[in-house]
Amino acid sequence: MSTATTTTDAQDLAPVSTESLAELLISRERPPRPGPLSASLTFGWRSILKIKHVPEQLFDVTAFPIMMVLMYTYLFGGALAGSPSEYIQYLLPGILVMSVVMITMYTGVSVNTDIDKGVFDRFRTLPIWRPAVMVGYLLGDGLRYTIASIVMIGVGLIMGFRPAGGFVGVVAGVALLLVFAFAFSWVWTMFGLLLRTEKSVMGVSMMVIFPLTFLSDIFVKPETMPGWLQAFVNNNPVTHVASGVRGLMDGSGAGSSVAWTLGWAAVLVAVFGPVTMRLYNRK
Repeated sequence: MSTATTTTDAQDLAPVSTESLAELLISRERPPRPGPLSASLTFGWRSILKIKHVPEQLFDVTAFPIMMVLMYTYLFGGALAGSPSEYIQYLLPGILVMSVVMITMYTGVSVNTDIDKGVFDRFRTLPIWRPAVMVGYLLGDGLRYTIASIVMIGVGLIMGFRPAGGFVGVVAGVALLLVFAFAFSWVWTMFGLLLRTEKSVMGVSMMVIFPLTFLSDIFVKPETMPGWLQAFVNNNPVTHVASGVRGLMDGSGAGSSVAWTLGWAAVLVAVFGPVTMRLYNRK
């Protein structure tokens, strides 16, 4: 026993020459630096793994949308459209937009949480494309938005929703919504970097989201509103998204609303993307 211990200690304490250490370190080529797409997908996969390990995160994209569809359809359907089955044809695309837009704020919450835990300090030392971290958050959340859309459309079909645009129209409507949600999430990444706590991020997010979603054409047509309110509703980006998604799903055509939605998405990314990255680099 004593002899074995002495031999092991001698091996552990054996000196290592500078030449042998340098040869070991440079014996292989350095791996290539990951490209923007590869780095973004890696961080997107990280976001998905967080959902895998904490499946409770899917509660807001499953139970919440189901509750919204059931509550608003049977609460307002008879009063606004004569019957719930008639009202859901108009309501479901709007509620779909409302639910997805509301859960985009959790992107900012995730960013703020990682900052508080010190994870960002490690990210900034990595030799990667700098926006990859933020884009990864948004790509991972895209899965959550897709799940919410599938859940709501499935519940709507059970309740009597019949999109005249067919499968293609539904897919096109969901795709349009995902594009806008991706762009809109840049607003919350900015707040996640700017504010100190996740409660502050959620509070500010709700102050912005509630007026945008409720003062829109999600529940009723703007023609039924006072003139001064119509001016806001008709220029509300959420109205354009809801009208675009509704037009694609019911096959009535929504060229102008789709164009407005894509325009809003481009503006949001162009404005809040650089601001977010500036805050990220200086955080």
